[in-house]
Amino acid sequence: MITGRTEFIAHIGWPTHAFKAPMIYNPYFERAGVDCVVVPMGCQGANYAAFLRSVFTLENIRGALITMPHKVSTVALLDVATPTVRIAGSCNAVRRDEQGRLVGDLFDGEGFVRGIHRKGCATEGIAALVVGAGGVGSAIAASLAAAGIGAITLHDAHEASAVALGERLAAHYPALKVAVGSNDPAGHDLVVNATPMGMDDGDPLPMDVSRIAPSTFVGEVVMKQEMTAFLRAARDRGCRYQIGSDMLFEQIPAYLEFFGLPTTTPEALREVARLRY
Repeated sequence: MITGRTEFIAHIGWPTHAFKAPMIYNPYFERAGVDCVVVPMGCQGANYAAFLRSVFTLENIRGALITMPHKVSTVALLDVATPTVRIAGSCNAVRRDEQGRLVGDLFDGEGFVRGIHRKGCATEGIAALVVGAGGVGSAIAASLAAAGIGAITLHDAHEASAVALGERLAAHYPALKVAVGSNDPAGHDLVVNATPMGMDDGDPLPMDVSRIAPSTFVGEVVMKQEMTAFLRAARDRGCRYQIGSDMLFEQIPAYLEFFGLPTTTPEALREVARLRY
């Protein structure tokens, strides 16, 4: 029930048809008695800067979830950015502090790393491949570096994006071995698809799956469907894997804390979620 006292979290991106957050947050808020609602708001790039500023002039906004294609452009609109935002060059959560400043943080990478840890994938000293150096790929790379990986290879169709991310990682983590350019998964303990590639049968895959060792852990970020063509190919190789929505469930408790709302566990969120694919 939405009343005059209900606060809202703006879920901003485009297109909105793939949004999954409302189907997780809102059932949880209902179950927990939290008078707040997540509302999808479709906004294209040309209007985004003005819209973000205007939506935070509303008195009953609790915060904003930022998704594609705005995670990178949000950084320049913040008054305060966390170190993770500065390293990754992207932001997926914004709130207004008591001084009226827009404060941004990034939880994609934290959610991804929490998830693979819970599935038994240790990160200390491992070699990782991240394909896709946009908002989510950069976030995952930054969080993997913070989690102690030993080496990372970055690949992006726009090589300049991967190069820039590699430079930021090297500046903050001098001991980390950073390579840029190849999407060959051979020799990596963890490979991550942080692109939209490989969602459906017949799509080009983000890497040569035949070169993924069965011992490699495979991560996906696409949430359009649970088992993408890429994940099915990795599973057929015998790999352990993490589906895209796991990253979302794992990061929501951190989001709730950031917004000053009662937090919960990924298990409780999964119990009440009403996901549709």
